[in-house]
Amino acid sequence: MKTLILAGGKGTRLWPLSREMMPKQFIKFFNEKSLFQKTMERALLFSKPKEIFIVTNREYRFRVLDDLDELGVKVPEENVLLEPVGKNTLPAIYWGLKVIDENYGDSIVAVLPSDHAIEVNDNYIEAFKKAEKLAEKYLVTFGIKPTKPHTGYGYIKPGEKIEVEGKFLGYLVDEFKEKPDLETAKRYVESGYYWNSGMFMFRTSVFMEEARRHAPEVVRAFEDGKNIEEIYELAPEISVDYGVMEKTDKAAVVPLNTYWNDLGSFDAVYEALEKDESGNAVKVRGFKAKYINVDSRNNLILTERLTATVGVEDLVIIDTGDALLVAKKGETQKVKEVYKRLKEQKDERAVVHRTAYRPWGSYTVLEEGERYKIKRITVLPGKKLSLQMHYHRSEHWVVVRGTAKVRVGDKEFILRPGESTFIPAGVVHRLENPGKVILEVIETQIGEYLEEDDIVRLQDDYGRE
Repeated sequence: MKTLILAGGKGTRLWPLSREMMPKQFIKFFNEKSLFQKTMERALLFSKPKEIFIVTNREYRFRVLDDLDELGVKVPEENVLLEPVGKNTLPAIYWGLKVIDENYGDSIVAVLPSDHAIEVNDNYIEAFKKAEKLAEKYLVTFGIKPTKPHTGYGYIKPGEKIEVEGKFLGYLVDEFKEKPDLETAKRYVESGYYWNSGMFMFRTSVFMEEARRHAPEVVRAFEDGKNIEEIYELAPEISVDYGVMEKTDKAAVVPLNTYWNDLGSFDAVYEALEKDESGNAVKVRGFKAKYINVDSRNNLILTERLTATVGVEDLVIIDTGDALLVAKKGETQKVKEVYKRLKEQKDERAVVHRTAYRPWGSYTVLEEGERYKIKRITVLPGKKLSLQMHYHRSEHWVVVRGTAKVRVGDKEFILRPGESTFIPAGVVHRLENPGKVILEVIETQIGEYLEEDDIVRLQDDYGRE
């Protein structure tokens, strides 16, 4: 079995925790592993690393590779397929299956979203084994057995049972249902419907034939486009559910009785996290971050600083240092409207966190004013920034931890903790970590323009312009 992981979605519904450049699949909600990393661990149950393919946005390439490095998983870099722009799930899945078919021939492929929380148990393993048999002739989806009526999920109405050699494998899909109101959701649960998990299993030849029948405009884009940019320009933006699964007469559903949560809103995040004796779900992260509760109940609190609540209930409080969200539980689907307004206002906080991840490490904006900005730069062992210059700002570097190899103009030297250097505007420079431990540097920028686009890269290890 091969695996295709979908990791291209942008972060809009969990703002400010997720941003365009740090969507939820790369957030570490549980056990200090990102949702993408946990998806990769599930993929490894059935596929070897070389048999795992990933479709993601070009902007997330190094985030994906860094997460794989953290896990110690060596997926070939050519297996990471980089979309020039998001076009929903059908073009992504078709591309991934096409590449797998070209590399391995007609294959059975598990298709996994990378931004869901799923418990792996015996039921999970057994469901995938059943799906593998069904995928010989059906387009298989996985239906989660509901634990309660839920208005945030789509539903699947099961039809006729499918048995092979007297063994039950699943059902034909009678109908896909959109997200219902509460009364309709109750009726669905009572009638034995399943939640639509967004996980699939396809044989490449069967899927491609059904895509040709029901979504020919997607198939034509891949036939007529000369390169992936042109292909994605031609391809429509369409989901696999709407484009193929709701139209085919070959859809089958395998019941899956395990914990599943799409983490599609902060209400869903609250459901997924452990609660204290007051019903509060709390995660604190950061130096000296702490939560103090005085008579507050049933709140979700994710914070990077000292946060206290007094006598409040049923709130969602998300603090990321550069942004604060306070919402009423049950209303958090509307968070995407906040993101939309920030995008309309061209506010960079819709796109990036105070901490931005780069192929060499990360930087965190600690403080900024009209003509200054202070960052903490973290460089991974053996990594280096681009050889670069800035027109409008000077920089002062102070090493806090590790060893820095620095180039300023035509001079190259080593800096150790407590040592510093100054880089005037217009001078070529580079920062490198030649050591075995993480390098931390405090950078103070001074100038009339301090945005990230004032970078002229003269040489870069990562192919960036």
